[in-house]
Amino acid sequence: MIGVDISSSSVKMVELSEAPKKSGYIVERYTIEALPQDAVTDGNINNLDAVSEALRRAWKRMGTRIKNVSLALPAAAVISKKILLPSGLRENELESQVEAEANQYIPFALEEVNLDFQVIGPSQANPEEMEVLLAASRKANVDDRVATAQAAGLKTIVVDVEPYAAEAAFEQVRVQLPGGAADQCIALVDIGANVMNVNVLRNGQSVYMRDQQIGGAQLTRLIQNAFGLSPEDAEAAKRNGGLPDNYESDVLTPFRENVATEVTRALQFFFTSTQYNEVNYVVLAGGCAALSGLDDAVATRTQVSTLVANPFAQMTLSGRIKPRQLQTDAPALMIACGLAMRRFDPS
Repeated sequence: MIGVDISSSSVKMVELSEAPKKSGYIVERYTIEALPQDAVTDGNINNLDAVSEALRRAWKRMGTRIKNVSLALPAAAVISKKILLPSGLRENELESQVEAEANQYIPFALEEVNLDFQVIGPSQANPEEMEVLLAASRKANVDDRVATAQAAGLKTIVVDVEPYAAEAAFEQVRVQLPGGAADQCIALVDIGANVMNVNVLRNGQSVYMRDQQIGGAQLTRLIQNAFGLSPEDAEAAKRNGGLPDNYESDVLTPFRENVATEVTRALQFFFTSTQYNEVNYVVLAGGCAALSGLDDAVATRTQVSTLVANPFAQMTLSGRIKPRQLQTDAPALMIACGLAMRRFDPS
């Protein structure tokens, strides 16, 4: 399976294979294909033809024969809820109990939604109960993505949720931290084109999640206004360089400080709305994470150790991969990486 992340700015694809003797993963191929402006907004596909064409181009450039893909929906399109059910239920009993519980939390008729669940494990408060994660989305949200992939000649096997896919890839980052960051709070800050998603994880479990409206598109607009460029030229200059000398001082530095301030605000919200009063690491992901100096700006403002995510750091790279380019692209590939890892799920 190829992991496919359809964001508001681009399509990202990652293909992994298993290393011999199950000693980890091999990064076989990946690609990032830009999307036209407004083809996807707020997680909704507005221009199916443009997105499917980008998928087709990306798949062709990958040079793979695999047509099975795993996709993800944005968190805003999914209702997620942890529920408690009696332990020891059989599969059919579990399904009927989940459906009964779902009626309380889903504001649509059940026939209008795609519903799934996963048993997390025993409840810490009561060993006779188990925690179950319930996830539901309107069928239209799922159908749009599946149809887009189908139009590109691809077959959707899995539809996941973006933060959960990022969490799966984050496990590859967590093992790089001292002691695997056991019993520590880690803020995974994914800064996309328009939205910054903050997901605080502890021992692999999400304990807090929040979205804030800031992202790389804001920097593109600042470049447009400062230097009189078109949106396309501003985006290209942001990625490839070549801007005037005052870009760093007049545009990039204020933007970095703005992002660092928003991360600090997000952590304050976390402290005031949970029992926790400390974050041990900030891990930056998403397209903005690779911006020069952003990790230092966030570390200075938050006073928390900050690093840029690279879920591939301990993976083997195939001969097709350029290590330096992957290092730059890695933080933007968290969701696609997590989706590619679904290929190895026992289920």
